[in-house]
Amino acid sequence: MTALKDTPPGSGEKVTVERRGSIVLLGINRPDFQNRVDPDTFKELAQAYYNYDRDPSLRAAVLFGHGENFSRGIDVDGFRSLGGKPPISQADAINPLATTPGPRLTKPLVVAVHGDTWNMGHELFLVADIRIASADTRFAQDENTHGRFPGGGSTVRFVRESGWANAMRYILTGDHWSAEEAHRMGEVQVIVPDAKAALDTAIQMANKIADCAPLGIKTSLASARLAIDPSEQEALFKLSTQYRAFFQTHDFLEGRRAEIEGRKPVYDGK
Repeated sequence: MTALKDTPPGSGEKVTVERRGSIVLLGINRPDFQNRVDPDTFKELAQAYYNYDRDPSLRAAVLFGHGENFSRGIDVDGFRSLGGKPPISQADAINPLATTPGPRLTKPLVVAVHGDTWNMGHELFLVADIRIASADTRFAQDENTHGRFPGGGSTVRFVRESGWANAMRYILTGDHWSAEEAHRMGEVQVIVPDAKAALDTAIQMANKIADCAPLGIKTSLASARLAIDPSEQEALFKLSTQYRAFFQTHDFLEGRRAEIEGRKPVYDGK
């Protein structure tokens, strides 16, 4: 069985891995880039998820972000450079967004967010089983304002977690929302004062999970997932193809140009 090696926070890795007894802390580590997820970060996170899931001595994981923000989402230019190829193809990986066929986490994931938690950052957050947010967390799913669309699962999971109209209110307008609003909508379970408290609370939650019977925990997750309509999986699996198609549109290119030039984009639906 695979066993995780310790990687101390502050290392040169784009995803840090720190083992604490029977739990593991996974940290997105690109603070100089607001923890935007580029292909390498995505791949490292996928491998860390895989290793965690297959290490029998680990019972819970905590996902968090180093620096001032959890994550401002996808590194668009980094993913565009792949030319439509998937960021992960190896067998020893679990897609962190769970939007493709293949292995997925069978053990619990707790997430602690703070600061900007935007777009893919919000979608990584939605995959978690339990979600803790600091009071300063700023959520966003504003791809439509940039000539794109949410391709990492929020069109499915945000709707499921918070209800159709709540999700559409933010996906379709691009407005940002607060931790309090996220709690009202049901996607955040606990709000705490700051980033340190968020991580501490997530660790406490993970340790409580780790104290429980591991087979019971895994079976509980598996049983709950059986209740999810199979059409949800079908919708998730179509997202990669739909998102790649957007890279070729005029609206996508206009959105990127407008960001670079610091102006309001003008979209024509092409």
